[in-house]
Amino acid sequence: MEELSTVRLYALRGMYLLIAVGMGIQIWPLIVNHPAGVEHMRGVVRSFLGALTLLCVLGIRYPVKMLPLLFFEFAWKGIWVVSFGLPLWLTHQLTADTADTLTACLMGAVLVPIVLPWGYVFRKYVREPGNRWQQVRPLLRPS
Repeated sequence: MEELSTVRLYALRGMYLLIAVGMGIQIWPLIVNHPAGVEHMRGVVRSFLGALTLLCVLGIRYPVKMLPLLFFEFAWKGIWVVSFGLPLWLTHQLTADTADTLTACLMGAVLVPIVLPWGYVFRKYVREPGNRWQQVRPLLRPS
């Protein structure tokens, strides 16, 4: 496996830690102590974000193996900013909650690309051949 610098590995670990702790502090109390009649999609989102924080803890130990988690973090935050946050901001319809979400998503959309090892990402996820689609058949059948 191609080695990344120690500085890059610690930057990745720092990002996983920031997500795990920063989001975890906000989301886990809402998971553990939720009201009985919590709205369906709020429960889904909280569960999703809780899983994300747990997987980021794994990223602290395995920063390179968990890179797709950071791709996902960058993608969902970018989508939210472009599709929801910016239109609300441009039409002056941001509430306090959406303004907080916009700030957090913008932070992720800026910081994640800074810590990603783009050369490695390009070599491993763009240029390297993908896994095969079919089972390999033996050339000769046993008699």
